Amino acid sequence: MKSNNQINIPEAREAMDKFKMQAASEVGVNLKQGYNGDLTSREAGSVGGQMVKKMCPKQTITCERKNRIAEGHVQNVQYIVSFTI
Repeated sequence: MKSNNQINIPEAREAMDKFKMQAASEVGVNLKQGYNGDLTSREAGSVGGQMVKKMCPKQTITCERKNRIAEGHVQNVQYIVSFTI
């Protein structure tokens, strides 16, 4: 099966390019329009990772509950949820 990850809608291409440039600036990578073959794997990966982090944010909820071991004490519990589509 051949993978087809080409963007066929010009507006979508422009939006993705803008999103990529924004992610690059947030992680301190100097992207330029066009070919960026001079980037290291680490730099390119950090841009892609930042894009994924923005598209699939984690939700954090902190709750208090009674400590099960020490009666009368309260314990903070933190739940981290990530939704993947």
